[in-house]
Amino acid sequence: MSMKTLADAFLDELRDVLSAEKQLTKALPKMIKSATCEKLTAALEDHLAETEKQIERVTQAFDETGKAAKAKTCEAMKGLITEAEGMLKEEAEAAVKDAVIIACAQKIEHYEIATYGTLCTWADALGYKNALKLLKQNIDEEEAADKKLSQLAKAINKDALTVG
Repeated sequence: MSMKTLADAFLDELRDVLSAEKQLTKALPKMIKSATCEKLTAALEDHLAETEKQIERVTQAFDETGKAAKAKTCEAMKGLITEAEGMLKEEAEAAVKDAVIIACAQKIEHYEIATYGTLCTWADALGYKNALKLLKQNIDEEEAADKKLSQLAKAINKDALTVG
């Protein structure tokens, strides 16, 4: 794809984030299955449901570009998920594993926050009002998920400190 204009760059990044969110819907169930803390499991389950809605919003955001909603493999998300899956295979005490799950999930959230921040800025500059509204909803959810994980980490990290 040619990226001669900001609209081209926006479309490319939108395709990338569509892939990222779709990849995440496949990875989150593995994280949910590995989590031992009920509150962490619930937070991840909630975010899986949010991620499915985010995919719908990203798909709708394509409307203003005049192009079809088509994903382009997001290599960054692929790497973050590969790293998380590797960490999940490690033997660890329950609280330590939960702390690691939070760390992996927050890396993913921070990547998504950065991506949606760029997309919102570009949508605004391009006058894509509906896309901006949809993408702002996504970034708000990503930021809320990150805050929730930080809150959970406080208690889980204390528990992890007592292990060993």
